[in-house]
Amino acid sequence: MVKGIHMEIKKVGVLGCGLMGSGIAQVAAMAGFDVSVLEVEQKYLDKGFAGIEKSLAKFAERPVDKGGITAQQKDAIRARLKGTTDRQDLADCDIVIEAIIENVQQKRDMYDSLDGIVKREAIFATNTSSISVTELMAATKRPERFIGLHFFNPVPLMKLVEVVKTIATAPDVYDAAYEFAKKLGKVPVRTSDKTGFIVNRLLVPYLLDAIRAYEEGVGSIEDIDNAMKLGCGYPMGPFTLLDFVGLDTTYYITQVMYDEFKERRFASPPLLKRLVMAGWYGRKTGRGFYDYANPEKPVANEL
Repeated sequence: MVKGIHMEIKKVGVLGCGLMGSGIAQVAAMAGFDVSVLEVEQKYLDKGFAGIEKSLAKFAERPVDKGGITAQQKDAIRARLKGTTDRQDLADCDIVIEAIIENVQQKRDMYDSLDGIVKREAIFATNTSSISVTELMAATKRPERFIGLHFFNPVPLMKLVEVVKTIATAPDVYDAAYEFAKKLGKVPVRTSDKTGFIVNRLLVPYLLDAIRAYEEGVGSIEDIDNAMKLGCGYPMGPFTLLDFVGLDTTYYITQVMYDEFKERRFASPPLLKRLVMAGWYGRKTGRGFYDYANPEKPVANEL
């Protein structure tokens, strides 16, 4: 085991170039880090990097004093980003952040395959929102250097990062991950490997209660959304948020959390399960609690 090594993070590896992976890669490159993004096929890299290009273009449109970037900065950021399908390209990374599909076995297999490739002193991190960090850590031979770094979507805009330690995480690694998040321009919060961490532990029951309130006739989808926005000052109502996060994603998280706690507040309401079974996942499929035929003016579905 490699313990007590105080190393400077210079090169970042990201596993996966989907929505979260590409966002993490972008913010790391914007913060001045060299970044290597690993994907299984070139087409996924191409799609992810196209999204990064689109996001950087929006930053380039803003004034620099309001978080924008210059054309020169944009070119420099792109130059720090490298896509690869070869795992050996991550060998010299100082931290490797996994952001692949929320599937325990696939994540464990990925860590296992990289454990003997990436240098021993490197930190392994997972962006999981619900899976046990300890369970993923157990697939490696570096438990002291394993951490959770839970970013929020959209990564370039959302400031929060949950820094999650396990019972085996070395204190210096916990501190290094916290400082790394700060260098990315994020606001890190410390938490431990309890299912849901801080945000989902509090947010998921609220979202599920909103669905139950609708099922029980407390109010319409639009009325419940408006009540929570105007009554509590939330930027979006629970159903708008559910559609944005993805009903399939929420349903998966409820299964993990209910399996852990066996409490009704974490159990999926019947309506959520049926929407997922129907393939109505929210914005990404064009239908969820709202219909997005006109994305600018979504209309609540009669459910």
